Amino acid sequence: MGKESGVLSPAFTVQKGACITSPKGFKAAGMHVGIKRKRPDLGAIVCEREATAAAVYTVNAFQAAPIQVTQDSLGVSGKLRGVVVNSGNANACTGRQGMMDAYAMRAKLAEELACPQSMVAVASTGVIGVLMPMNKVIQGIEALVPKLKAPDTSFAEAILTTDTCTKQVEVSVEIEGKPVTIAGVAKGSGMIKPNMATMLAFITTDAVIEPEILQSLLWKTTDQTFNMITVDGDTSTNDMVLVMASGEAGHAPLDMHHADWSKFQQAFQYVCRELAKMIARDGEGATRLIEVVVEGAIHEQEAQNIAKAVVGSSLVKTAVFGADPNWGRIVCAAGYGEPSLRPESIDVYLGHVQVIGGGMPLLFDEEQAREELNQEKVIIRVNLHRGQATATAWGCDLTYEYVRINASYRT
Repeated sequence: MGKESGVLSPAFTVQKGACITSPKGFKAAGMHVGIKRKRPDLGAIVCEREATAAAVYTVNAFQAAPIQVTQDSLGVSGKLRGVVVNSGNANACTGRQGMMDAYAMRAKLAEELACPQSMVAVASTGVIGVLMPMNKVIQGIEALVPKLKAPDTSFAEAILTTDTCTKQVEVSVEIEGKPVTIAGVAKGSGMIKPNMATMLAFITTDAVIEPEILQSLLWKTTDQTFNMITVDGDTSTNDMVLVMASGEAGHAPLDMHHADWSKFQQAFQYVCRELAKMIARDGEGATRLIEVVVEGAIHEQEAQNIAKAVVGSSLVKTAVFGADPNWGRIVCAAGYGEPSLRPESIDVYLGHVQVIGGGMPLLFDEEQAREELNQEKVIIRVNLHRGQATATAWGCDLTYEYVRINASYRT
């Protein structure tokens, strides 16, 4: 699969034809093994060498078995050879048997790769409370490993549940004059809320970086990207973002003191941000992506609280679906997002149309406002006039189709 250069930024180049195996050292594959009725439901990403790894996980108290197994693996050395992922079954709330099954998945991929079990991560997504069909899964892993290849697009399909499309991003950046690639793939459509979502995201890079530096970067980036999306206000049991770095680019190890650190950080943040936006846009039944930009906050946390409250409001989401410029729902959400706000200083814009100025309603063109709400990407901007901090959150409208999909999710 050929590569075309896309958008050029000051720090990196966005690549068309994104693929999770583009960074040097990685292979992947996906296939159908029978967890779901027809579609691909098992996949793996494998590095040819021990890769530096980092991860962040759901904050739900009912963490699924695969989350616990992956935490166990990464706690050994911060290195991985591969990750095995299934869709169609979350292996969550499945008790001791679920833990045994997740460890068995880890052990089987490790056996096939001839590596220690602690070098394998596990991830699952799908229906909660159902035991895994382990005969199909174990046989599937054995059949999957010979299919590993680069480039590969089948992995991106194997991790989907109610998603309507695959989600992949790739960028290239020069570190010490050497090409470095960062690629990401994700799934996520429903049960999406800040502090991640029913989402899985996997990022690969051939950069040279130590585990603790990569983990720190991932934590910070997640707070500004994956933790700033919402679809329906539910936080899943299985959320995970996993990063693997092969180190095959051959430059000096990256850290905050490296001359090219800011370039790498910008490129990494772009991959995570675009994946997050893709997840928000593909919300179950969604027709529009909503982007809420909060400016003029005292500090970033204040801006984040307000942005997430507005984009997560069911009333705001339904107003966007109906293209109703009901600004009262926006200021209401902003007010409970940050109760210390001064209402008299707030400006609110629907796209280019200002509807609130200094906390007071303005006369505006209703039809023009409706046009802004009918765009595929709806931008809501709130200026607090309290400071210099900003934050952006992403979500989607709430539609009849969302109810239909989730009313019959198991059937």
